[in-house]
Amino acid sequence: MSNPFLRMAVVSIAIAAAGVAGAQDGGGRTRFILAASWQPAFCETNQRKPECRSQTGERFDATNFSLHGLWPMRKDYCDVSGTLRSADKDGEWGKLPEVELSADTKAALEKAMPGTQSGLERHEWIKHGTCTKMSADDYFGASVRLINELNASAVRDLFATNIGKSLTADAIKAAFDRSFGPGAGDRVKMSCRRASGGRVISELTIGLSEDATSNEPASLRDLIQGAGRTSFGCNEGVVDAAGF
Repeated sequence: MSNPFLRMAVVSIAIAAAGVAGAQDGGGRTRFILAASWQPAFCETNQRKPECRSQTGERFDATNFSLHGLWPMRKDYCDVSGTLRSADKDGEWGKLPEVELSADTKAALEKAMPGTQSGLERHEWIKHGTCTKMSADDYFGASVRLINELNASAVRDLFATNIGKSLTADAIKAAFDRSFGPGAGDRVKMSCRRASGGRVISELTIGLSEDATSNEPASLRDLIQGAGRTSFGCNEGVVDAAGF
């Protein structure tokens, strides 16, 4: 499994699924995961990726969370042929069909998901989007809307004002609670990786309720509040700056 995004997805999903509670906190149950990457940390160990070679401190993903994906729990590759599934699992995303998106959705996705430069949207659609009963345009439109809500929150502000510094689990959970209601931080898991001689925060996986792909769009706050609790994972890490 040589593709770095593929390794990241497998590890993140496994970690997220392992910590998800069944029916806790008023009957909440996690049905979807919103995976939000901190792109500078990803690029520390994937410097040859197109989106990493072109990253600068001024680009949007240097100071905002990037969309990794919106993942239905315990479902993937729905009605996908064996050929496409094999190509995806081998990291050969260039062999996957181009995702049909409107011009507006495509432009928004390219900003929110730098990995489109490597075909990440093809992988996300084949593996996860096909299990949502949504069109590709609606699926990525919903995903972008949710990551934009995260980037308009106190969580993003906390990260952006602490680039180059360390953040604790308590500080991040408190920012989630301020933005998305009491207990929101208990529905988040953080992943870290070793880079530049230290531990950097690479991704947040956020539990969401079953309404994440509803025809009636729900706010990120409501989706988080309807999810089950999980353990936070990595308890402290540095907010990496863009550049190697």
